[in-house]
Amino acid sequence: MTDLDFSAEGRPVPGPASTNLADILERVLDKGIVIAGDIKIDLLDIELLTIRLRLFVASVDTAKKAGIDWWETDPALSSRASRSALQDENRELRERLEALEASPDRTAPRDADKKDPGKAPDKDADENADKNADKKKREAARS
Repeated sequence: MTDLDFSAEGRPVPGPASTNLADILERVLDKGIVIAGDIKIDLLDIELLTIRLRLFVASVDTAKKAGIDWWETDPALSSRASRSALQDENRELRERLEALEASPDRTAPRDADKKDPGKAPDKDADENADKNADKKKREAARS
């Protein structure tokens, strides 16, 4: 008929309750909605590209109830998570430093290493120095 239906007595019959965008949005955010889809690009039965899309639209409270809270632990999105990540890294570095300092096989740096801290120690030079020291000890023992 028209926008209004009429009863047998001639009075208009109320239709479904009209909802506005705010009501729909409130309901979606309260309950949550999942939109899923896949996009595949094939050429001659060879799969070139697959994109899997999963979209979950909900309020923060609904997402937390569903066990989704990645924004709280992502350092790019949360300053608290960023501080926590830095504190964790600093704590790990301190522990490693303490372990290295407490290590019994740690030797004092040689004079050559002290002069040029950026230069890696030369293993051949170390071996030659050890051989020369052993040779001098043997010569001193013979005399």
